[in-house]
Formats: sequence, structure tokens, C-alpha cells
Amino acid sequence: MAHTPVNHPARPIYRAIGGLVGLYFVVFGGLGIIASAGNDFFAQDDTRVLGQGTNMGLSLLSILIGVVILVGTAIGRNLDVAVNQWVAYTLMVIGLAALAFLQTDANVLNFSIMTVIVVLTLSLVLLVAGMYGKVGTDDEHEAWQKARLVL
Repeated sequence: MAHTPVNHPARPIYRAIGGLVGLYFVVFGGLGIIASAGNDFFAQDDTRVLGQGTNMGLSLLSILIGVVILVGTAIGRNLDVAVNQWVAYTLMVIGLAALAFLQTDANVLNFSIMTVIVVLTLSLVLLVAGMYGKVGTDDEHEAWQKARLVL
């Protein structure tokens, strides 16, 4: 608790950054649906969007992830913090699993190495946005300040 800032001065910026990550996923997914129209749902071909491999499955998953992030960002009230952190951890697992299965038939989401890099980078950005976006009362902020100075 003492390491997570409360009422950080740049929290609106971090909230906006989280929203931009969500918007990126929605745009990537939308473009992926257009690019992979007519292909199999889990096609493993050379379909590329924004330099990243994709298929219909990954495109729909990206839109779902982006909408979840955007809804959390729109609601705020520390829901965005929880959503950003959980989605970031989930994206890290997805990205590392995709890296493990990159050159195999298990690559059902048609990840490329660029897709892995982008997903892992955006997950780290989202995690930072979640860690610095917490809002609290003045008493919580004062308690965090005191705990931080003790460490």
C-alpha cells in the first residue's frame, strides 16, 4: 500500500494514457477485422495490421480488451486503476505465451514477433498507468505521504 501513490499530481495524464492504450486496442482490432475478413477465425497466415500479425480471433479479443479498458477509464473512481492493472497482467501472460508458441501450430491468434513486442510494451504502459492513477481522500493521501517518508 505504501508504494502505490494516492492522488499523484499526474493522475489525469496516466488516466488519459490508459485510455489511449484502450483506444489503440479498439483501432487495431477494427482494422484487423477488416484485414482478416473472409479468412478462417483462427487463420495462421500473413495477415498484417499496423505491422503486426492478426486474425479474426485476435482482432475480436483486441476490441474486447480495448472496450474493457475504455469503460474502466470512463467510469474512473479507482475502477480504472484495477482494470488497468488486471488487464496489464493478463496481457503480459498472453504476450509471453504467444512468444512461447510463436513458430508452432499453437499460435492460434497469429501473433508475430512485432505483435508480442507491442502487447508486452502496452501492458507495461498500462501497468504504470494503473499504479499512478489511484484517487483517494486527503486522509489517505496524507497517510501515504507519511508511510513513504518512513521507508
